[in-house]
Amino acid sequence: MQFFGGSTAVEASPAPAAPPGTLTGLAGNNANVLYIFNRNGVCLLYREWHRPLRTLDAAQDQKLMFGLLFSLRSFTAKMDPTSSEKGNLGVPLLPGQGCSFHSFRTNTYKLSFMESPSGIKLILVTHAKTSDLREALRYIYNLYVEYVVKNPLYVPGTPIKSELFNTNLDQYVKTLI
Repeated sequence: MQFFGGSTAVEASPAPAAPPGTLTGLAGNNANVLYIFNRNGVCLLYREWHRPLRTLDAAQDQKLMFGLLFSLRSFTAKMDPTSSEKGNLGVPLLPGQGCSFHSFRTNTYKLSFMESPSGIKLILVTHAKTSDLREALRYIYNLYVEYVVKNPLYVPGTPIKSELFNTNLDQYVKTLI
């Protein structure tokens, strides 16, 4: 089952098909870090692949990332030129409410963001020259649904400890351009 579109081809594995254009045949070294937060700001998954410099402990890093997302969502909603109701800066928004952003780029990294209708937030930090990753984030979200949400042993709101999810995630991240 695909929650955000994707291929309609039937596979033997429950994993959704990879988005077109993400397979390179090269060892993927573009993805640095993935965060998955629930709607309450609890970090369900923090995964590193290539992060040469660690300046904060994981808990501080996760708090800063969620705070950044909260601020950016609030800011983009406040600056939305199409909405007459701006609300107050810093007031929490419901998923899908207001103007949203998909990514931003610095000279050293690119941060890509996706929020599901249920409030799950996926953040992927990659190399600065990485192209649009919206389809990649949808694919990762579909992996999350297949291997985490549908797992009867998973308790919602707890950290993700599924080896099957981690294995499929690692395999997919290696293919990112």
